[in-house]
Amino acid sequence: MKGELVQDIDKLHDECGVFGVWAPGSDVARLTYFGLRALQHRGQESAGIAVGDGSTVLIRKDLGLVEQVFSEADLAALQGKTALGHVRYGTSGAKDWEGAQPHLSAIDDVIIALAHNGTLVNTEGLRDELARRNIGFRSTTDTEVATKLIGYYTQKTHRIRDGIARTMRLIQGAYAMALIRENALYAFRDPNGIRPLVLGELGRDRGWVVASETCALEMVGARYVRDVAPGEIIRISDSGLKTMQGLPPAVPASCIFEQVYFSRPDSVVNGRSVFSTRFAMGGRLAQEAPASADIVVGVPDSGLPGAEGFAQASGLPVKTGLIKNRYVARTFIQPDQELRELGVKLKLSALADVLTGRRVVLVDDSIVRGTTMGQIVRLCREAGAVEVHVRINSPEVTWPCFYGIDTATQDQLISANLSVEGIREEIGADSLAFLSVGGLLAACPRSAGHCAACFTGEYPVEIPPTFSEGSFLEGFEPKHLSRRSASLQMSIEELARAVAKKEGVL
Repeated sequence: MKGELVQDIDKLHDECGVFGVWAPGSDVARLTYFGLRALQHRGQESAGIAVGDGSTVLIRKDLGLVEQVFSEADLAALQGKTALGHVRYGTSGAKDWEGAQPHLSAIDDVIIALAHNGTLVNTEGLRDELARRNIGFRSTTDTEVATKLIGYYTQKTHRIRDGIARTMRLIQGAYAMALIRENALYAFRDPNGIRPLVLGELGRDRGWVVASETCALEMVGARYVRDVAPGEIIRISDSGLKTMQGLPPAVPASCIFEQVYFSRPDSVVNGRSVFSTRFAMGGRLAQEAPASADIVVGVPDSGLPGAEGFAQASGLPVKTGLIKNRYVARTFIQPDQELRELGVKLKLSALADVLTGRRVVLVDDSIVRGTTMGQIVRLCREAGAVEVHVRINSPEVTWPCFYGIDTATQDQLISANLSVEGIREEIGADSLAFLSVGGLLAACPRSAGHCAACFTGEYPVEIPPTFSEGSFLEGFEPKHLSRRSASLQMSIEELARAVAKKEGVL
């Protein structure tokens, strides 16, 4: 935790953002740079860009923000017809240069680069199997396991898309991945569609883009075409865009926390902006948990849409009572301990002329570890608020996530350890309420299904016992974790034979 600000610690972090482009004749590295700038909110630990120039793949990656990692000279040196970019907040593997993505590898004399958003839950055994086949590893990431599997099966099938398809039949968990070789771009997604991935088209038939969010398409002038379908593999090359189903679609389970917090408010999910969805969540929150107050104040930035929705539904005025310092923690020069103890004051300032003498409804997107909200409540009181009623634009985060969010153990989560009343006392609020699970789902655009495991404990993808061991507190019984499928006990070769038999190869 050293060097992290309190407000950042108390937020859930998504693993990363992915951006890929196929656009011969365009400056693909620069397009990727700006696409990654649009996705910077998804990961601030490291950034990387790989480019396929028709004969090989070149890469530049490092720890830091996009604008810190890349210079004009870097972009000028990365010329080609296809590019792949990545921003990372690591939830799997070491937080070092080797953990930065895209991950570079070789399949015989073909260089590939792969970028991954999500978490694979069964890589321990797969890594051991590959190691027994004298396949070495340079990092501890699940991304490298997927890359080496793709290489292993491409050597057997002689086509990368078949190597991807075979790998998809082995890996389990949540993933949205993109891969480039010297002359092609690939994109593929887990069969439940847990992590997002969208396809866009550049104007004037210039090429194609894949990205974690539509805001990245907008940034580079691409038109949203559709989502990459769960289980789908897309290949883009000189011969055009081709698609195949790597795996049959499973029960749809897109991550609900994309709507709550991860996605940028201007991104569009299921035909509606994330801002509008968060606004609707705030309206439902006002109906479920009204408060006798004078004004509504949102916690910048992710609490602002919910605050506006709460205000409209309750008839209360929404006011700017908190100001965010947008330049704190955007550098590697970290605050010393004395400054760090100021906590939230490094990121937020309260406006006394707005809050003094007022009863305030304070709206935020979530309470995770509980380390920040108490400081924000205290900040409001010090600025003159006479009452502070906290309203949270999502349900209680009670269960750990295994699909690409950095909550591996339940003891980190305040809602798993305290009642709502206990949390209210802990943060010093006059009242506290969370949006119900039903209210959250009703506020989201209609879709086939969501993963809301962090709220409900109902996990859509089976988790191996070795992966979830020690994650739950006594008395909590998650669903869909106890049964161990036969596939989790098979070796790589056993799974490969089973897949080949199913496909009619054997």
